Amino acid sequence: MTHKPDPTPPLRDIRQTRLGRRGFLGSSAAALAGVAAFRPAHAQTPPATAEYTPEFFNAAQWAFVIAAADTLIPADEYGPSGSEAGVPVFLDRHMQTPYAQGSIWFREGPFDETLGRDFGYQGPLALADIVQTGIDQADAWCRDTRGAGFADLDEEARIAVLTALEKGEPEFARVSASRFFSDFWKELQVGYFADPSWGGNRDQAAWKGIGYPGVRADYSDWVTVREAYPLPPVDLAGNRG
Repeated sequence: MTHKPDPTPPLRDIRQTRLGRRGFLGSSAAALAGVAAFRPAHAQTPPATAEYTPEFFNAAQWAFVIAAADTLIPADEYGPSGSEAGVPVFLDRHMQTPYAQGSIWFREGPFDETLGRDFGYQGPLALADIVQTGIDQADAWCRDTRGAGFADLDEEARIAVLTALEKGEPEFARVSASRFFSDFWKELQVGYFADPSWGGNRDQAAWKGIGYPGVRADYSDWVTVREAYPLPPVDLAGNRG
């Protein structure tokens, strides 16, 4: 029996669970520390989303990324929206790395995408291919079923589309809708909370919003405290938020 890969993390109701910023950090501190440990080659402050020219995504894909980032990560009292925080910039840059391009992974067959998520992705596509192909397929599905590309839909329609993708309802050819959504959503979250040098978390806004100290030398006495860290965060370049 075959089954579609489970989305990670499960959204259940996108309208209610669109990136709870404080809750996300509570279960992801170790993962965030790992993201911050890698320093990109570019050291200058990345440009804002509106000023950035994508190198990996084409114009239609870029519009999809921005619209999806703002739908899944809307601005609230804790921080800016996905595009305001530079998440699309992060994603465009990250898709060009050896990690996303698949050059550091074993990618020989046999392939079996019916295995559970405990085995990881067992298909032939690299992460960058999954994201780019998934965007193209999702946008085409929107045009076929709703008469417009994803970026041109209103918020209610976007939420409905993302919910359908998360559930794996559209039948896509090269990568399943649920696999695409799972990987794409995970990338948006990483971009929102990663070190600002990668392009997202602009001005350390995401860290400040959840009280995360960044890469300060010692805050071990605060690891188990369920309150915001009292001092501003510090990024890899030594900038204070």
